[in-house]
Amino acid sequence: MNTRAWIVFLDESGVSLLPQVRRTYAPRGRTPLLRHRLNWKRASMAGALGFRSTDPDRGPRLCFHLTPGSYDTAGLVEVLEQMKVFYRGERVVLVRDGLSAHWSRAMRAWVAEQDWLTLERLPAYAPELNPVELLWSSLKKRELANLAGNHLADVADATEQGIHRINTNPRLPWSFLAHTGLTLHPPVPQN
Repeated sequence: MNTRAWIVFLDESGVSLLPQVRRTYAPRGRTPLLRHRLNWKRASMAGALGFRSTDPDRGPRLCFHLTPGSYDTAGLVEVLEQMKVFYRGERVVLVRDGLSAHWSRAMRAWVAEQDWLTLERLPAYAPELNPVELLWSSLKKRELANLAGNHLADVADATEQGIHRINTNPRLPWSFLAHTGLTLHPPVPQN
């Protein structure tokens, strides 16, 4: 593995117009009501959280993508094309889960043509090892909690506000990584 590469964790999540119902406070006797349209419109978001152990002062980098509907192989290739521009030719080791679109024949063919990208797979059924899962949790507990939007644009705006909040707090992405129990250390040179 190239020690000068970014280690980037990728994950996808879904949001819809149905609110993420969370506990809230209200004056005694005034139970809050959450009114929304019963609408199943969905959007998918992809987050790529990158760390560089050889230069931690550069800080983590977050690449975010939002699309209506669900991701398929073509949509994920679009995400990776965005990442290619985002990392501007730097080497990337991409760590991702076992979603079938990640490992489709078309995806493998596209990845084989990329000299900047190396793939690693998380163990099956181990979302607790992916710091992006904690990013989604943070978004859904704050910006998306009890949000009863009328349009997917409302959900997209709230999501982008949450991404901005996470990007402006340089310690928060590191805390996501620390919570997984994973660490990044530069290799120790041998004598």
